[in-house]
Amino acid sequence: MTGESTLKEVIARLGKAIEALEHAASARLEHEQDYLDADAEVQRMNADRARLAQELDNSEARAERLEETNKEVSRRLVTAMETIRAVLDR
Repeated sequence: MTGESTLKEVIARLGKAIEALEHAASARLEHEQDYLDADAEVQRMNADRARLAQELDNSEARAERLEETNKEVSRRLVTAMETIRAVLDR
């Protein structure tokens, strides 16, 4: 009987080992999927960052153009006011 009980014990241990291996493989696959999900999220965030950086650059360039236009309009208004004062003073 000892041979038979030893065989049963070995089979039970083998079953537990296979079960533990299945759990480890399952956990590994789940971890890998989490990693892939995180990697995809990082790629989306990098794409968003690049898009936002481009939009910011475009907005800054537009703001600079508007500032230059504003300065030119202000300069022209001052010239026009000075011309009108000169005409009125005559």
